[in-house]
Amino acid sequence: MILLVLPDVTADEDTLSRARAGDEEAIVAIYHHYFDPVYQFCRLRVGDTHAVQDLTSEVFVRFIRALKKDKAPHTSLRAWIFRVARNLIYDHYGRREAELPESTLEQWVSTDMSTDPETEALRRIQSARARRAIAMLAPAQQEVLLLRFDQQLSLQETADIMDKQVNAIKALQFRAVNTLRQILAELETEDS
Repeated sequence: MILLVLPDVTADEDTLSRARAGDEEAIVAIYHHYFDPVYQFCRLRVGDTHAVQDLTSEVFVRFIRALKKDKAPHTSLRAWIFRVARNLIYDHYGRREAELPESTLEQWVSTDMSTDPETEALRRIQSARARRAIAMLAPAQQEVLLLRFDQQLSLQETADIMDKQVNAIKALQFRAVNTLRQILAELETEDS
């Protein structure tokens, strides 16, 4: 399982203030604080390592440009940075939401090895069925399930990243879970 660990918001306010004032140490601290989470966030959505590196770098280039033009966020640095990352990902896919890469699905629904061949075979079938079902969801539904359940992010954190209101995330999550439940039931019926 991939785990996206988001930086603490409370420490951001002071560092952001210093960065807005031109403090280079604060800018470097923000970069170090956010690089890994932004990279992982991009990696979850884009399968190509080189594209992920480019997208992650561009997030910080845009942050520095925004600082120079006095357009950097005044509050919620984390939401601003992840919103930029998400927009860059959409630009990468031509402004359409893309499905999760196969590698993300593989890591998300992993199979544990078992010494019992029957148990292992059953587990592989169930994992394959889960991957197929998740792949059939709309990209936004895939993203909300990944962030909420795989990454265990709060509703507010998910809303910040997806640039939506908390109530919209709740509704999207509810629809995604129900749709996934229906797809899994249909796939189980087909496989029987």
